Amino acid sequence: MHMMVSRPEQWVTPMAVAGANQYTFHLEATENPGALIKDIWENGMKVGLAIKPGTTVEYLAPWANQIVMALVMTVEPGFGGQKFMEDMMPKVHWLRTQFPSLDIEVDGGVGPDSRPCAEAGANMIVTSQEVRNWCV
Repeated sequence: MHMMVSRPEQWVTPMAVAGANQYTFHLEATENPGALIKDIWENGMKVGLAIKPGTTVEYLAPWANQIVMALVMTVEPGFGGQKFMEDMMPKVHWLRTQFPSLDIEVDGGVGPDSRPCAEAGANMIVTSQEVRNWCV
């Protein structure tokens, strides 16, 4: 689950009950990330932590050893059709060099050429392309 919500604390138990096995929340959406991370683990889910483009990657670093996946947003969340922000790739590279075993995901505006993401160190890449004439 990639929870793009305010107050992600309120959704931990309902998502666990629904069968989620991983809960990714935005660092900017909570005032107490440590307590939320603990709650997610205690509810039997793995933890992912997402940051928006304007958030420094160093802000995520204190939590990196308590999560299984870091998500670097490569567009501003919640607005479709944005252009991929290649200037987010240094964040990915920094995470990969500092936390080599961490899964690192990028999401937003990534097209068929995801090479810059992989070269920076992302091993989970979200892409979406408009498909035309998929149904005849």
